[in-house]
Amino acid sequence: MRHYSILEYARFRWFKAAVALSIFAAAVYLWHEPPLKPHGGTWLGYTLGTIGALLILWLLWYGVRKRRYRSTTGTVQGWLSAHVYLGSALVVVVTLHTGFELGWNVHTLAYVLMLAVVFSGIYGVVVYLRVPGAMTDNLGEDSLDSLVLRIADLDREMRDKALSLPDALFALVDGSIARTRLGGGFLRLVSGHDPQCPTAAAVRDWPRVAKGMASGVAAHLDKDVYGLLLQKQQMLERARRDLRHKAVLDLWLYFHVPLAFMLLAALVAHVVSVFIYW
Repeated sequence: MRHYSILEYARFRWFKAAVALSIFAAAVYLWHEPPLKPHGGTWLGYTLGTIGALLILWLLWYGVRKRRYRSTTGTVQGWLSAHVYLGSALVVVVTLHTGFELGWNVHTLAYVLMLAVVFSGIYGVVVYLRVPGAMTDNLGEDSLDSLVLRIADLDREMRDKALSLPDALFALVDGSIARTRLGGGFLRLVSGHDPQCPTAAAVRDWPRVAKGMASGVAAHLDKDVYGLLLQKQQMLERARRDLRHKAVLDLWLYFHVPLAFMLLAALVAHVVSVFIYW
């Protein structure tokens, strides 16, 4: 059975609604008399502004609706689909509401914040449609916890076998076990790469250090331990990619949600100032 994304929900119901709303707003804007750029002070400006304000409040309500698990007011998938498409239509409605008259004031601030919220939301949609698939491709049937456990098993096996190796090689193994870390700072998380990873350094330096190894049991152990190091490095790369994917999934929300609350505050200031001074 084919899986339908939020963009395809109910045969693109909310896409059609958003297109219809945008076309209607543009048609009324072009029909408006006199044929000058209408602004918020005309009947059309007030109408488009009211529609835009109600849309913003409804879109903000999605954050409440998705946490009401017992609600029977539509499905969360349907609400999210509407959230995406009607949020995009908001750009058309509010831009026409401004009449393309912008300046250094609270009204333009509200408009700019609205654009920031919408476009950060579009970025979030792209992320949520792409990243989960990439996470599945990266981990397969594993999980981050299972990878960490397998890395710990490799560490124990490497340490036991490395005890019979020369000190220089054992030091590389010991450094890999003792100093390798997952996660870390912001840049390390979102890049999915640790430029100072002790395990990567051990893999890189191992052939040079082991070059003079004599044949025999020690040489055999050398190849075994090096193979385990390579396995560990591959698992670390997968684990770091998974952490990167999760960081990317969460990162946009740190912009989208605060911007949405800033927009709400600017919208209130915009509406209040209009009724006081206009």
